[in-house]
Formats: sequence, C-alpha cells, structure tokens
Amino acid sequence: MTTADTWRKSSYSGGGEGNDCVEIATLPDRIAVRDSKAPAHGTLTVPAEAFAPFIEALKAEEL
Repeated sequence: MTTADTWRKSSYSGGGEGNDCVEIATLPDRIAVRDSKAPAHGTLTVPAEAFAPFIEALKAEEL
C-alpha cells in the first residue's frame, strides 16, 4: 500500500508549481505511477523489473 510520503514527483517536472508531471512510488515488487494533478483518479502499477526498460524506451522515443 502507498502512503502520502511514499510518492515522489518526477525529476522532469514542468516549471512553476511542478504540477505537470507524474509521481511514482516504489513498492516491494512493483512501481506505482499516478498523475500529480489528479492522484485520486487512479494508479498504474507495473512490475519493478519492467519499469526501467519502459523509461529507457520513453527516453529513446521508441514508444
């Protein structure tokens, strides 16, 4: 389960208030992702071992 102190904002947050980003939480075997502007609207969780390749693919604009 995640708590308020579990979540951290992306290091690529937009300017100003930094509200144009996602937040992630590291869980024992999964990574949780949510929209920082609407955290109550849902959470996506992925297996921890799949998260790093996913982020690398995004950085390389492969997706």
